[in-house]
Amino acid sequence: MKATKLYILIFLFLGCAGTKNDLDISVKQAFEQGLNNLDNEKYLKAQADFKSVLVKGGGTDIADDAQYYLGVAYFRNKEYLLAIAEFEKLSRRMGYSPFVEDARFKICESYRIESPEYFHDQEYTQKAIERYQEFLDDYPNSKFNKDATQSIKTLRKKLAEKLYNTGLLYIKLEEYNSAKIFFQSIIDEYYDTDIVIFAHQGMVKALARNREIEDAIAYLDKYEKELDERKLFIDANKTIDMMKKVISKGK
Repeated sequence: MKATKLYILIFLFLGCAGTKNDLDISVKQAFEQGLNNLDNEKYLKAQADFKSVLVKGGGTDIADDAQYYLGVAYFRNKEYLLAIAEFEKLSRRMGYSPFVEDARFKICESYRIESPEYFHDQEYTQKAIERYQEFLDDYPNSKFNKDATQSIKTLRKKLAEKLYNTGLLYIKLEEYNSAKIFFQSIIDEYYDTDIVIFAHQGMVKALARNREIEDAIAYLDKYEKELDERKLFIDANKTIDMMKKVISKGK
């Protein structure tokens, strides 16, 4: 009787071991198939393969690899928001993974790519800048830092362009105080962009058109050198002269 029980236990153990080994092989095959599909640009199939690995082998050694490459499959298929979601899972749940640094950079890149032209909502632009800055703080020696720094500059310029064009719109609407607020925002927040000199020009025009002639002249004098270097001085000064004539005629 004891011998029978022993045989049963051995059979069950070997059966479980066999099932586990078969499962490991199945998971590894799915992972290798996913990599092959990824290399062959079959991104939808690769996504299915890596999802299968995560479902069947969530506790295996290749789970973090599958999570990373699932994000890559979405990224290469230009499904950037889905890629972000998968890379976020990796960085939050599998912080030990050697892929985390690359995944976090791809999150930044995904937000940058999703960032629209300046005249649209800039939510993704803001997120991209925030994530790039976090990346630089956490990985000060990363090989991606040069690209991250340049991307921040480009994105900040886009935000400055949005403010600048909003300022110009307010000038057209004859809402000069509102225009000044937007130009000042550029000067205060985006002083390191190429747009700041145009904000100075816009400020002169807004002041002049608002009949703050003395302030406009003082402002123009303060930034005469910078405006002249960019050939913007004459145009700004013309606005002052024009408004002087308007005021002198009592209009």
